[in-house]
Amino acid sequence: MPDTAAFTKYLPNFLFIMMRAGIFLSMIPFFSSKNLPAQFKIGFLIALALILTPVVEFKIGETSLPLLVIREFIFSMVLGLSVRFVFMAFEMAGQIMSNAMGLSIATVFNPEMGQSTEIGRLQGIIAMLLFLAMDAHHDLIYIFVKSYELVPAGQINLQALMPEGVALIGKVFVIGIKLAAPVTVGMVLVNFLLGFLYKAAPQMNIFFVSFPVYIVLGFLIMLLSIPVFIHVLGGYFGDIRIEMTRIISLARG
Repeated sequence: MPDTAAFTKYLPNFLFIMMRAGIFLSMIPFFSSKNLPAQFKIGFLIALALILTPVVEFKIGETSLPLLVIREFIFSMVLGLSVRFVFMAFEMAGQIMSNAMGLSIATVFNPEMGQSTEIGRLQGIIAMLLFLAMDAHHDLIYIFVKSYELVPAGQINLQALMPEGVALIGKVFVIGIKLAAPVTVGMVLVNFLLGFLYKAAPQMNIFFVSFPVYIVLGFLIMLLSIPVFIHVLGGYFGDIRIEMTRIISLARG
C-alpha cells in the first residue's frame, strides 16, 4: 500500500514533466529530425521523465486542467523556440545565399527543415557541429531542468510570454539576413558589373556568362567569410542561455 501511495503522489508530476519535456524536445533540431525513430523519441522522453520526477521539485498550481495544459504548451513552445530560432536563421541564410547565387533550383529533402537547398543544409550541419563542440547543449539541459523548479505548472504568465514568442520569430529573419549579407551584397555588385559589361558588349550572351560567375564568386565569398561566420555563430549560441533564462523569468511573472 505505501508503494501505491508513493506512485500516486508522483504520477501528476511525471505526466506534466513528460508533457513539458516532450514539447520542448520536439523543437530541438536533432531530436525533432524525421530520421530519428519514433520509438527512440518516446523511450527517451519516458526515461527522462522518470529520472527527473523524483529529483525535481515540480509544483502544480491551482488552476483548471485545460488552462494548465495550454499554459504548459505555450511555455514549452516558446522555450524550445529560443533554441530553434538560431538554427532556423542559419537555414534561412543558406536559402537566401542560394537564391542570390542561382542555386535555389537544386533543392533536397532536409529531415530537419523539410525542403531545403544544399547550401542551407550545409549551414545547418555546420551550426549543429559547432553547437555540440561548444558544449552549448549542456547549458540547454541545465536551464531546462531548472525551469521545472522556477516555473510551476499552472502559474505561467502568458501575458508576458506571448510577445516574446512573436519577437523570437522576428529574430529569425534578422539573423538570417545578417548572415547572408556578404554573399548577397557580393552578388548585387556582380550584377552591376555584368550590367555594365552587357552595355559595353551587347553581343555577349550575359545570361550564360553570369551563372558560373555567381557560383564561383559566391563560394569564394563564403570561404573567405568562414572565420567571421564561426565567430558570429558562437556569439548567437552563447546568447541562447541568456534568452532561455529571460523567457523563464518572464514566465514567472
